[in-house]
Parts: sequence; C-alpha cells; structure tokens
Amino acid sequence: MSAATLGTPADVPSPSTATAAPFLGAARVVAIGGGHGTAVSLRAIRQYARSVTAVVSVADDGGSSGRLRELLDVVALGDMRKCLVALARSGSVLAEAFERRFEEGELAGHALGNLVLAGLVDVTGDLVRGIDAAAELLGAVGRVLPATTRPVTLKADAAGGEVAGQVAVSRRGGIRTISLDPPDAAPPEAALAAVAEADQIVIGPGSLYTSVLAAAAVPALAAAIEAARAQRVFVCNLRPQLPETEGYDVARHVNALADHGVPVDVVLVDTASGLPLGALEVPAIDRRLAGSNGLVHDPGKLACALAELAEQSLGAAG
Repeated sequence: MSAATLGTPADVPSPSTATAAPFLGAARVVAIGGGHGTAVSLRAIRQYARSVTAVVSVADDGGSSGRLRELLDVVALGDMRKCLVALARSGSVLAEAFERRFEEGELAGHALGNLVLAGLVDVTGDLVRGIDAAAELLGAVGRVLPATTRPVTLKADAAGGEVAGQVAVSRRGGIRTISLDPPDAAPPEAALAAVAEADQIVIGPGSLYTSVLAAAAVPALAAAIEAARAQRVFVCNLRPQLPETEGYDVARHVNALADHGVPVDVVLVDTASGLPLGALEVPAIDRRLAGSNGLVHDPGKLACALAELAEQSLGAAG
C-alpha cells in the first residue's frame, strides 16, 4: 500500500481559520514524530497535500500501549492509533470508536483502537500490513508507518545518570541525548522511501525527546532525513514541556535535533505563546499558531503556514 493520494479540498476537513490553506496537488508530505503532536500535524497536512505519510514512534511503554507490549510482545501501538484517527475519513464512527477506552474489568484503560491494531497485526503476521489494514478500515487519506518494526526501549543520558523507558525519560530533566535499545532497530523500507520521495518533511510538534526524537533519531531514519531533498520543517512546541524541556528556547530544541543527526531548514514557531527564539541559526517563521485554548496548535492555522512553505519550496524547485 502506497501513501494515499488526497482528493480535492472538499474531501478533507475545513480549516478552523478564515483563510484556507491552498491545496497543493504536487506536495508529497511526510510527518515524523508521535502522539498528539503528530496527529495535529496530520490534521493540518491533509488539508493541502497530495499525499501524506506519517512515520511514528513506537517507543511508548506506558498505559494501554505498555500493557500490550508486555502481554503480546508488540511495538507500542497508541501513537499510531492517534495518527490513523487523524487521517480517517471525515465523520468516521469507527475512528471515534478507536479512541474510546474501556472503563471497567480487565480491559480497563485500553483504547479499542489499540486492541484492533494488535488483532490486525496478529492476523496479518506483519506490523506494516496490520497498520495498512487498519488504515483501509478507517478510510484513511494517508499512510501510517512505524519508525521501527521491532519493540524498542528509549534511553536517555540525563542529569543524574542514564534512565530507561519512555515514561521514565519523560519525568527527567537535564536530558543530553537519547538512544534506542536495540541500537540497530530499523525503519521499514517504505518509511525510508517516503522520506526520499517527499517534497516536505514535517518534524513535530510534540515531546522533544520522548516523541519527536524517539522517532526521528532512529539511525537509518535520521540518515534519510539528512540526505532528503525535501524541505525539512520543524514545528516547535508552544511552550516548554516540564520537566523534559524545562528552560528550553526554540534554538535549544533545534540544537537537540541537530545533536541527534536531524537537521532542519526552517522552523515554525509561535513566540506569542511564551517560548523565546534564542540564538537560532536557521530561518524561523513566527506567527500565531495556537488554538483557542492556547495549549495546542490549531490545525487550520498550521495548515496555512505549512502550505505556504511547501508552495515556496516547490516554486523554487520548479
């Protein structure tokens, strides 16, 4: 299954802002990260791109994903579920059901979508095929791929020593570097091909170390991003995440990416939300991107900003 080709703008959700993002029939976009942040990016990207592929972290070891990892020896499925829902057919009842969690009994805390994904992976006998089958059921307008096809443990070199496990890392500050165990965990070939063929690569937003770099720092994927001809856009968080990035400015986020072999060409940031630029050495587009609650990016505003960057890049390439 290849990355789906999107239809006209009428086939995708309308932006929440007055100005709609231009629909770019030539744009092939890859989003890299995990969790809620990448799901927001996907809701934005589907508004303007011809095709979209998400490459998603599988390092989570908490909640429903962590329990299924231990029980079934599968990769973490929760972040991929969120991304599949973000790309699902508009109005899909199944997508809504995927996000529902059981409240009682042995299944308490499990999201239905995680269980469906685990079943599809088991039936197909292959992680990527199982995710593709879920995408087909949901009528997804793009493809979701795991950053690695093997279960991995996220590790961090942090103040006070090494810490292992995504949940444990997220509770530490003073992080210097992160890595994965096993270190040779590889992405599927389809993910590398999508990065190589992309016109735009969108990295973030999301937890810098435990979502964004947990995906982007997979060695082969980082090398593919570095070698890509695409425009590499980093969507910075609206504010520091405590304690993971306490005291960080935008420049420190970008430097952390570079330290892990993940270069970016341009940064999208909303300094009005309280995060200063710092001594940034790459171009930055500073504009209002926050939603009405000020806590997360607005998909419509983000779509307009990303589409403008993609249009400029495609025009320059043409």
